[in-house]
Amino acid sequence: MSADQRHALVALAQARGHSLAALSAMLRRNPAYLQQFVARGTPRVLAERDRRLLADVFGVEDAALGGEPARAIFRVPRLDVAASAGPGAQVDDDVAIGTETLPEALARDLGLRAGQAGVIRVRGSSMEPALRDGDHLVVDQADRSPKARSAIYVIRVDGAVMVKRVARTSAGLVATSDNPVASPVPAGAIEVIGRVVWRMGRPE
Repeated sequence: MSADQRHALVALAQARGHSLAALSAMLRRNPAYLQQFVARGTPRVLAERDRRLLADVFGVEDAALGGEPARAIFRVPRLDVAASAGPGAQVDDDVAIGTETLPEALARDLGLRAGQAGVIRVRGSSMEPALRDGDHLVVDQADRSPKARSAIYVIRVDGAVMVKRVARTSAGLVATSDNPVASPVPAGAIEVIGRVVWRMGRPE
């Protein structure tokens, strides 16, 4: 990435009120990652994944940060379902009400496959601070097997759709909320709908 593109990164971060340390954390890098990149040119070039994630956060084309202009998109159905981060929503069917688009390269990085992903909306506050009311989530419906290390999944419990942190234990699946003041997750068998792989943010 040229000096001009490093300057563009700084300008975009300042314009949107993001610190380089916070953006580094979003990329799951050490807090000095982007500062070192801007000040020292280390690394010399941002990884494609990092560049695309930053472009998505800033709402700009990948080319603004040194990438090629987007040429392909991945379409994901937007479902008429609110995955409750509260007591749970009763639904009968997952009805598509439109589509969202992701850069094909991002969809590839996320491991998404056509026909096995959907976008749903979060309702409630029990998964704060990780998820907020109104966030739109990309859900990989091909991943329905939680591991011992917890991850965020969309699940059904007794017909109620909710988004929770789920882990597999010796006693079976355990679902919990991130917000310590949230009500307990209702008892019942857990049906896994898919793993949350991307938070698209609250629509304006």
